[in-house]
Amino acid sequence: MKKVTLALTLLVLTGLIFTSNLSAKTFRIGEFQIVSHPALDNDSRGFRAALIDAGFVEGKDFVIERQNAQGDQANCAIIARKFEGDKVDLIHAISTPCAQASVKASKKIPIVFSSVTDPVATGIVPRMGKTGTHVTGVSDRWPITLQCQMYQDLLPHAKRWGTIYNPGDVNVTFHIKEMKEAIEKMGGKLIEAHVSTSAEVMQAAQSLVGRVDAIHITSDNTSVSAFESIVKVCNENDIPLFAGDRDSVPRGAIAAYGPDYFLVGYTAGKKAAQILKGQDPSEIPAGLASDYSLWVSLKNAKAQGVKLPRTLIKKAADKLWDEDGKVIKGE
Repeated sequence: MKKVTLALTLLVLTGLIFTSNLSAKTFRIGEFQIVSHPALDNDSRGFRAALIDAGFVEGKDFVIERQNAQGDQANCAIIARKFEGDKVDLIHAISTPCAQASVKASKKIPIVFSSVTDPVATGIVPRMGKTGTHVTGVSDRWPITLQCQMYQDLLPHAKRWGTIYNPGDVNVTFHIKEMKEAIEKMGGKLIEAHVSTSAEVMQAAQSLVGRVDAIHITSDNTSVSAFESIVKVCNENDIPLFAGDRDSVPRGAIAAYGPDYFLVGYTAGKKAAQILKGQDPSEIPAGLASDYSLWVSLKNAKAQGVKLPRTLIKKAADKLWDEDGKVIKGE
């Protein structure tokens, strides 16, 4: 009985000490993203969930000031300077432009990035793994070649692949280069349509009608933020539409093989929790997202005049919608 009492006492004391540490200060976190769309929004939700799972109570142990650059990279610098001026305790930068602006504005505030394609090439960190700086985070670099091969298997007749992107977003240029190389190796051709704002996306999609066999949208936040415009053009013209982020499938893409952006944010949130508990960000490794999976919608395929190999789809898809839009496989 004494042993049980002692164990309970230790548990209570441990809990009190843990709670006391978290309650000693309400951490202020500045979080911003380049634009709003389901993938980046899920990143933000995952980040918050990880902090809560780590024992932090929102409103008591931490508060998050969320900002949105509305697709304008100039706004990223303004928001980053605001967080620096406000002396927040930690910055969560979602997307490459936000992370680059944060690194430029803040030399001491810990920065955790996420949904960044190549944090080394863009100067956000000097290396992956332990960065030796006040910056760490999670890269969402996609398996571009595998994506292209997978979509080609689903649509073997397609040789002319179209894509829409903002060439001013350095985050996407790495993916475009890999996509072009992968498609050309398979004997196809990548036809590009450029945009600078989300308002231009529908016109860009219309410019591809009659010139492409299918469209593949990669990690371009400008295009993804106006994804419904592309879906409308594809549905009206029987153009198969593929994406790289899974959240685009419920929005109208036929298929997407990519990461779970909630988990991307969740992984970043775990790193943030380590920092808030006292660990040095220079010792917390920056890493790559994992857990890719294939989502397929037979309803969207039907809307775009495509018949997919159903036996293959049923075996390969991790999540599958039938022609009525009902989920028949996966959660």
